[in-house]
Amino acid sequence: MFLVGIALRSWERFFKVDGWQSEYASVDRCLRHYGRKVRSEGTRSNVGLILSGFCDFCGKNPDGLVKLSPKDASKLVQDYVDSLAAKRFSIRYVNVCLAYLKTFFKVNGFKGLKALEVERHYQPSRYRKREEYVPTSSEIYDMSLSAGSLRNKALILALYTTGLRNSTLRALLYRDVRDELEKGLEIIKIPVYSEMKKIDVGACKGNIPYYSFMSKESTESLRAYVEERREAHGSIEDDEPLFCADSSNMTIEEKRRTPMLKKSLEALVKNAARNAGLRKWKDVYPHCLRKAFESAIRNAGLDLKDQEFLMGHILPGTQDTYYDKTKVEDMRRKYARIRFFPEKFYSSEDIRKRQIVDTAKLLGFPEDRIRKIEEVLSRHKRVDEALKEFKRFQEETESKTMTNGNGTYDIAKGETELIQKLHNGWKLVQPLNGDKYLLVKVG
Repeated sequence: MFLVGIALRSWERFFKVDGWQSEYASVDRCLRHYGRKVRSEGTRSNVGLILSGFCDFCGKNPDGLVKLSPKDASKLVQDYVDSLAAKRFSIRYVNVCLAYLKTFFKVNGFKGLKALEVERHYQPSRYRKREEYVPTSSEIYDMSLSAGSLRNKALILALYTTGLRNSTLRALLYRDVRDELEKGLEIIKIPVYSEMKKIDVGACKGNIPYYSFMSKESTESLRAYVEERREAHGSIEDDEPLFCADSSNMTIEEKRRTPMLKKSLEALVKNAARNAGLRKWKDVYPHCLRKAFESAIRNAGLDLKDQEFLMGHILPGTQDTYYDKTKVEDMRRKYARIRFFPEKFYSSEDIRKRQIVDTAKLLGFPEDRIRKIEEVLSRHKRVDEALKEFKRFQEETESKTMTNGNGTYDIAKGETELIQKLHNGWKLVQPLNGDKYLLVKVG
């Protein structure tokens, strides 16, 4: 199985770290302290990153820092956190750094009369540096229609209807949903488990395993995306990420085995919000869709315990019996009551898009052509905009004769020319506007 971040991080090399141990005695004490308390990979990374930044600021190694006097150590820590605040880091981050550094010194003997004397930066009780805008259900649906691809549409809908965190969604593997997806279930179970941390350290917060579900709309979108990937690559292996990267700097094989980056998902959500015409699109983040999910399950009248479970807020071990595997179907039925997209939000544009796809299927369009139609429609909020793209495509193909690796294409003008072409071995691909027909001759 592939692992993200398996290469040794710079701070791990700097501190000579192996798991929860370090060749520096001071760092080793700190890591063992957190290993006893939480043993969270996220915490381990925070310790390493913050402490390495502090060492770089001071120009000293960690064992040298713990040899300082309490007065000198306090001054260095105060200067460091003040410098972070001056660089406009969030107050929350500044105070978190201070807490980790104080713990580092405390486990290395700086307690009691030797405890550091450092002032925290004032943080209001409801402080938040960045503004956030939680989209309405209709705005989220518009975002999904304006996301730009089947993958992006599936991601937007999955964020909203599962309530998963950014890191958790990106850590999902195909095998996590394969069985229920391939069975054709409308609402599929989405597991969250501690092994996800091997892919992203923040994927299973607090090491609390739980499960959520994916709505009918979201499952349909995911199924379309999976089929697109399967046809492009021939197959999808169990240990491939459910939502793979899409970087132009990677080969196809690298893409299919690499999960998305955190910043890539954030950028995708913002772009979808902007394309959907949201006035406050700059303030829309993946976590905003998790908050929208919380509103949806609350408005559905679910029991408070069920709400906490679906959000992953339960304490480990407290409700294992009630939410074990024998109760999954119970929870699935409760989840099915949630109306993520009330009927009034299915606009006339959505209906027109569905009618176009249904008509293409009735006319016998080939599967690759139908997928192209769905892809173009998913990139545009309005059908008229999608039709403009179709028109540009037709204009580009309307040179009298075109060839590619699969055959020769031609345009027949009028039914008479169409019949003649069909008698001469041509096959109809699809009707075009203006009484024209796209034909192909293979061989």
